[in-house]
Amino acid sequence: MVSDHTERDSAHPHAYIQGALLGTKFRSLEDLKTVLKVEYEASRLFDQKQVTITHASAGTEVTTILETGIDQNDFRSARDGGFWDRVSLAVRSPYTLMNRDDLVRVYYLSRRIDRIFGEDDVAFFDIAQTMMFNIPAEDLAAMPTRDTTEKGYINTFNHINAQAFMTSVMSEDLADFIADVHERLFPELITGQFSEEQLADLDEGPVDNYVDMINNEWGQELGKKLKDKYGITRNTEWTPELLTQYLNDLQEYYEWALQIEMKPYKPNDALMIKYATKINKIMGDVDALDPNL
Repeated sequence: MVSDHTERDSAHPHAYIQGALLGTKFRSLEDLKTVLKVEYEASRLFDQKQVTITHASAGTEVTTILETGIDQNDFRSARDGGFWDRVSLAVRSPYTLMNRDDLVRVYYLSRRIDRIFGEDDVAFFDIAQTMMFNIPAEDLAAMPTRDTTEKGYINTFNHINAQAFMTSVMSEDLADFIADVHERLFPELITGQFSEEQLADLDEGPVDNYVDMINNEWGQELGKKLKDKYGITRNTEWTPELLTQYLNDLQEYYEWALQIEMKPYKPNDALMIKYATKINKIMGDVDALDPNL
């Protein structure tokens, strides 16, 4: 139960970690570095910088590398700007042009869009939020308050769920590309040259972002395993039963990694029905959903 977890926490703050990280358990970047290996590199020749982060846990090691490149602001400029803004993005990132349809699909999966998918549309975040409430109420009540905020379990679930699903349905390359574009909004992550204010900001600073980056890697690893387990392809017909099995497998991982208990989903849950329907629509002709996007 959670009370036992809390007792271990106070004696050995990170001794229980096996896999996924909960960002609210770390009190500083130096604290996080007791778990992660963080290395900064810079090339004078090409003015290229990168950070490499490694997490070894429970006999498995994952590594993420973040380099300088395009970020979400470049996508916003291309979306809201003119012709030359879109040309600039295509020139700087041919991958974006080649994978345009899948990037649009991920946009739909990660946002509530009632005008396309009907009233009470659901997105990745809704799944993460319901997962937190699948933790027994008495366990949630015994947890530190920050663990039950959006920066606690919900954030961990959201990153791992999304990365797992993108990897299973589309590709690990696409999942990795989207993760990098998001994190580049904070360029100091690549150089390590943080201000005191950034270091002190546990909700939006390097602690939060580095935890997200490693959880993205754990999500991709899970996505590959679940893809093989269920034979998932981009043409898979998602039923509420398949989505239920997929998400319950993710929850079993969280129970092991974070040492929590979780109530399983059922195929007749409204969330399972709505999101399975949404996935099938999105994996079809994406331009037919909103030709003006």
